[in-house]
Amino acid sequence: MGDKKIYYQRMEVEMKTKIKKIPRQFTVGNKVKFKMKDFGDIFLLPNEQITFKTENLAEYDIARKDWGFYATPSLNGRLKNFGFKAVLIKNVKTKRYFIFLLEKNKEKEFYKYLNQEGLKIVLWLDNEKKLLELEKMIKDEN
Repeated sequence: MGDKKIYYQRMEVEMKTKIKKIPRQFTVGNKVKFKMKDFGDIFLLPNEQITFKTENLAEYDIARKDWGFYATPSLNGRLKNFGFKAVLIKNVKTKRYFIFLLEKNKEKEFYKYLNQEGLKIVLWLDNEKKLLELEKMIKDEN
């Protein structure tokens, strides 16, 4: 397939990307199978961030730190302002958990997907009251 490596020079630091000329395709889905395309990789150094944007200009940031990643912007702040709601999801069959980001005005597609894939909502992560209840419950257990 011949992956193409691209390096960008910025502020004396190089960001490495690996863009695939031909995206790797693979089948996913539980009840309804569909093709997913993998277009490549982005390699971030600590204290670097990448922003993904939708066609409606909703934004989603991932930031690398020396200890790992900020997987999302603040759940009850910037993420919400960027047009997304975070939700903790459980796959009923596999018992695996996921964090999904629901884009504003995409509720119909979201609930259809949950239904077709056998997924259920565990907790909306943008609800400050629910987050405070969760925090208290965790404190009480420790």
